[in-house]
Amino acid sequence: MVHVLLVEDDEAIRRALARGLSEHGAAVTAVGTAVEAIKAVSTDRPDAVMLDLGLPDLDGADVLALIRAQGDLPVVVATARDDDREIVRLLNAGADDYLVKPFSAAQAMARIGAVLRRVAPSTPESRRIEIGGLVIDPLARTSTLDGRSLDLNRKEFDLLLALASRAGEVVSKRQLLSEVWQQPWGGADRTVDVHLSWLRRKLGESAAAPRYLHSVRGVGVKLVAPDAS
Repeated sequence: MVHVLLVEDDEAIRRALARGLSEHGAAVTAVGTAVEAIKAVSTDRPDAVMLDLGLPDLDGADVLALIRAQGDLPVVVATARDDDREIVRLLNAGADDYLVKPFSAAQAMARIGAVLRRVAPSTPESRRIEIGGLVIDPLARTSTLDGRSLDLNRKEFDLLLALASRAGEVVSKRQLLSEVWQQPWGGADRTVDVHLSWLRRKLGESAAAPRYLHSVRGVGVKLVAPDAS
């Protein structure tokens, strides 16, 4: 049974959502403040967090940072705004996924389930991958570039592994959403774009001046060694 920490300051919404998540098979710890949430993360050891950003005692981004400080716990945030800047802000703050209000318990549970599946990538490939100066070890979840360790977060590593496992192939954003984020439905291509941008920066390149990650307009992206592009 999945244990979800639900953080929502509105008591009526908190009760309804907790009841709905329970009906969908989750064990739920429900709290209404940031202080209670941080305490529950360490004492209750939840599998995932459903976090409303509009808390009375602390900014949502600060709560995310405090949760991240206690470990790589999956966090789905709830926001009232559906625009690029807000979504990028949430992803930059450490969110694994987001939901725009209003949403149902079924939607929340689906997103939580998808996030939990990302923690253990389904890629069967376990061998070490070497492409040019890029070395990826799927089992150790480490990566280096020209002998230098890459500081990748979980999603960046999963994205790099998905592309490296199919080196030389053009992989569509739809395929990446399905394989890395396990979200086959549309409307979240910008999530891939944001993470590709972060990954390019850590690889020392850009979309305009690529080395490993090459965009194929209208199709997707492929990873190739610098001398094979």
